[in-house]
Amino acid sequence: MQNVAIIVLLLFGITFLGVLSNRYKFPFPIVLVLFGIAISLIPGLPEIALSPEVVFLIFLPPLLYAAAWNTSWHEFKYSLKPITLAAVGLVLLTTIVVAIGARMLIPDISWPTAFLIGAIVSPPDAVAATSVTKGLGLTPRLITILEGESLVNDASGLIAYKYALAAVAAGNFLFWNAGMNFLVVSAAGIVIGLLVGYALRMIHKKFICDSIIEVTLTLLTPFASYLLAEHFHFSGVLAVVASGLYLSFHSSEIFSHQSRVMAYTVWEVVIFILNGLIFILIGLQLKSVMSGIEGEGYPVDVLMWYGFLISLLVIAVRFVAIVPNLLPKSFARAFSRKKDLSGRHMIVFSWAGMRGVVSMAAALALPLTLDDGAPFPHRNLIIYLTFCVIFSTLVLLGFTLPWVIRKLKLEPHSIVAEEYEVRTEVVKRAISHIEENFSLVQDELLNNIKSKYEVKFNRLQKTDLPANYFGGGKVLPGSIFNEFTQLQIDVIGVERDSLNQLHRNGRASEEIIRKIERELDLEETRLSLDMYQD
Repeated sequence: MQNVAIIVLLLFGITFLGVLSNRYKFPFPIVLVLFGIAISLIPGLPEIALSPEVVFLIFLPPLLYAAAWNTSWHEFKYSLKPITLAAVGLVLLTTIVVAIGARMLIPDISWPTAFLIGAIVSPPDAVAATSVTKGLGLTPRLITILEGESLVNDASGLIAYKYALAAVAAGNFLFWNAGMNFLVVSAAGIVIGLLVGYALRMIHKKFICDSIIEVTLTLLTPFASYLLAEHFHFSGVLAVVASGLYLSFHSSEIFSHQSRVMAYTVWEVVIFILNGLIFILIGLQLKSVMSGIEGEGYPVDVLMWYGFLISLLVIAVRFVAIVPNLLPKSFARAFSRKKDLSGRHMIVFSWAGMRGVVSMAAALALPLTLDDGAPFPHRNLIIYLTFCVIFSTLVLLGFTLPWVIRKLKLEPHSIVAEEYEVRTEVVKRAISHIEENFSLVQDELLNNIKSKYEVKFNRLQKTDLPANYFGGGKVLPGSIFNEFTQLQIDVIGVERDSLNQLHRNGRASEEIIRKIERELDLEETRLSLDMYQD
């Protein structure tokens, strides 16, 4: 009961911090981590153990699924090469460099343990990247690469972690065996995710007609993908990402407007709670981390030095690999080959390498003992170094990212022009459909329904909305009113088809598609409720 009470109090605190974060424009994850650290220092406060199984199973699948759902498949595919280089190549490079640094810096540490440290701190966090970069006006392509990297690199980081952990236990490491297994585990995870996505797409289309059941199934989908892949020892992370991207792309054909309205609302609340809890729990781990390392005889100044240097290595590797002219064969060539990202964008990308949930969970998942009963080497030190990297990258880089963007004088990206073009095409097609197919409808209904879309078109041309929407204010009889409402619902279907066609052709960004789709869902819901009942 005590833990339940603490969780409830934390949820109240998270809600209050959310209000402060929105009001004063602070990145929400950073505020939560700092708050967690602050309350962990309160004397007499009971420790809250963050079980890695809880993080991997309860937190990770829905958070990754939500991030994948809001990622455009067209933009993801367009940026696949830089995403792959960052999510796989940069993670492995960071693992190697940090391992070398840890081996040289820390006395008596073995190569397998050094590689384990590198694998744990190498993958940036999807939740942190999405939260910290939100509202900064970055270009859609840069956002896509950041989010795509964070979605995929959890898999590569955890796979590297798995083999490094096995090497610590066995005392040796076979590079080629690990490399082949990496490819198999990744590919099989993606296949399982796509199969789960396809199966659920068929279930949604053919068997489910209740909004509550549909929304419930969306909450279960990421867990189904993750558990199935992990059962066969494949990548559960990539399975969740594959399912999310696949079902998001086909969402327009499998969900009703009622289900979408309900699902977006439910998921926003769920993700807010999960984000809040996980980052505040990371902050609360400071007390247990420090109490665990006190008995190992490390002086405080030495610990601070270790944490500073490992964090510096993690940050420096990303800058050297990404920023142009710092490395002859830079990752930046792949990022800027389409000439839509400059060197200043590369600096922002490098600055946005925050660590978070996955790194802390991986560190806490280390076993207490080896197979022979001996204590796991340097376990508390590894957890401490992981916390230092999370704190330094999340707080230092996250807090200063808006300042860096201002100093680089990056032009804030605006989607107004693109949104205007998409809305104009949708409205024009709706008006054409009315003119071509509604010629036999009563003049009064035809004028009303057509004027509605002409109003939309005029608003797009920056004219004022007419004072009387329908004109005259005449009360229509029930049957005529129902016919008029049904005509509006039919034309909304035309708008939706136009929007889906733009979506499938990749001619509009995911943000605009989802915004207009939500407006249509809400309007259709309102019209359905307005239907006159005899």
